[in-house]
Amino acid sequence: MKQEDVKHYYGQVLESSDDLQTDACCTPEDIPALVKQALARIHPEVLNRYYGCGLVVPEALEGARVLDLGCGAGRDCFALSQLVGADGEVVGVDMTDEQLAVARDHVANHTERYGYARPNVTFLKGYIECLDELALAPGSFDLIVSNCVINLSPDKAAVLRGAKRLLKPGGEMYFADVYSDRRIPQALTDDPVLHGECLSGALYWNDFLTLARDAGFRDPRLVTDRPLQLNNPAIEAKIGHIGFYSATFRLFNIDELEPACEDYGQAVIYKGTLPGQPRRFVLDKHHVMDTGRVFPVCGNTYRMLADSRLAAHFEFVGEGTTHYGIFPGCGTDIPFDRDAGSSGANGSGCC
Repeated sequence: MKQEDVKHYYGQVLESSDDLQTDACCTPEDIPALVKQALARIHPEVLNRYYGCGLVVPEALEGARVLDLGCGAGRDCFALSQLVGADGEVVGVDMTDEQLAVARDHVANHTERYGYARPNVTFLKGYIECLDELALAPGSFDLIVSNCVINLSPDKAAVLRGAKRLLKPGGEMYFADVYSDRRIPQALTDDPVLHGECLSGALYWNDFLTLARDAGFRDPRLVTDRPLQLNNPAIEAKIGHIGFYSATFRLFNIDELEPACEDYGQAVIYKGTLPGQPRRFVLDKHHVMDTGRVFPVCGNTYRMLADSRLAAHFEFVGEGTTHYGIFPGCGTDIPFDRDAGSSGANGSGCC
């Protein structure tokens, strides 16, 4: 599938979200109150050209510098611009002229609507596989987001490498996309409608995890996921034998992360100070932390909180100087049989 075909699909075939043939590029209505309030202040023309599959608004955004890969008409950028505040900055990158034209046309009215003295949103034309060709300094972003776009890229490894290069130490890539339960045959990936609908370019989930780790994101964390219903008989006939999922991942730019969850006797206590989350904090699908409660964590989780913009909202327990092995229930357990009597009739270690 060529990039020109994708640009044609999103620039000329799709004029609004009503033109989509499946629900792959549709975000469900379960949206936090803070995000709903931000979306309510965005111009209807921008909202009408939204083709995302999830939410890309994590926590602790005040004053942050954010990059949106495949920003389209700018819905997520204009929402994020409210949450980073007047001192923050949002940069959107997209390759489609028609989408960028809509986004740029609405910078001034959103700046006025938010009461900012100057715009805090900029839109650049470019390819997300070629971020090094844009005037973006390495290590200059706190957060990189993307909403149902990486599946459209012909070089997903380059996207992840470029994102890693642009993130500050402790920065984060937080993004939603479509994944498949198996590798998709080339004949289907070449179908322009299947590709444009964010289906046939989807990565097999296990290949994504490999690419993320190869790019330097050593411990990808799944935040949310949901199965996709195609609801289109013609498309189901072509590709319905493959399972598709919308999923949000967070990838931290912390080089000290280990390949597995190791136990160093550490814990964290969430203070309840993040906006909109007074009772609990959700780091990912397997780490939900109640306010004020001591929550034992592996070394990687400890670093994700202590070495990122989230640190001010936690108390940290333990120096991490003693290793206790793999963290129970969070990673690969010891592969060896703990019952000495099962090693053979005489209990010897060699068979």
